[in-house]
Amino acid sequence: MKKIVSISLIVCFLFGVLTACGTKDQSADKSDKKVLTMGTSAEYPPFEYVDTSKGEDIIGFDIDLAKAIASKLGYEVKVQDMDFNGLIPALEAKKIDFVLAGMTPTEKRKQSVDFSEVYYTAHHMIVSKKESNIKSVEDLNGKTVGVQLTSIQEDKAKELAKSINLKIENRNRIPELIQDIKTGRFDAAIIEDLVAKGFLEKNKDLTGVTIAGSEEEAGSAMAFPKGSKLTEDFNNELKKMKENGELDKLIVKWFGK
Repeated sequence: MKKIVSISLIVCFLFGVLTACGTKDQSADKSDKKVLTMGTSAEYPPFEYVDTSKGEDIIGFDIDLAKAIASKLGYEVKVQDMDFNGLIPALEAKKIDFVLAGMTPTEKRKQSVDFSEVYYTAHHMIVSKKESNIKSVEDLNGKTVGVQLTSIQEDKAKELAKSINLKIENRNRIPELIQDIKTGRFDAAIIEDLVAKGFLEKNKDLTGVTIAGSEEEAGSAMAFPKGSKLTEDFNNELKKMKENGELDKLIVKWFGK
């Protein structure tokens, strides 16, 4: 009787172990997800940066875009911060899978890595009250122009000021620019066009005109190792996001607040 009980216990034990192992393996299979490592340089708000008042995670437009596309392809994204000049070498060494860092696809860089289509280009728009009759850069002569602090629009305004007599004032946030136009503090503001259009829809007393030649400004694209299949996969999803409006929503979220 003791032998029978002992054998039964051993069988139950072995069965339990095997069952447990099988369950663990199945669970592991379910939890295993493909992870892509994204390289970035987290010092370029609002594309990628750390807001220490909210935590230590890297956030920004590029982060949201990467996660959105990767999720559609069945991947998770791990973000790795590094010096900007180390991003392409890291791709070449296959230490990372792709890069989103506001990187411009120059001809020199294309020799080392593959790029997606441009996902964001900063076109400059002059926003003003409809009654101001500002329709060109020349109409800014003698005017006060608002720009977002440390933005490329601030750089554009400084460039224009070399040939046009205009006074530049900056603000931290774009809504502040819009408000100061409406109250008459500014005659106009220079804002990125996609962001500006969102505000023009809500403020019918305002109007905007794109600065001639600003469509030639360099855009940003995703970078991948030469020959990577991810380039085509990410490109296809990026095209869909452009068509269905998802990309515009991210632009307004990060550039329009």
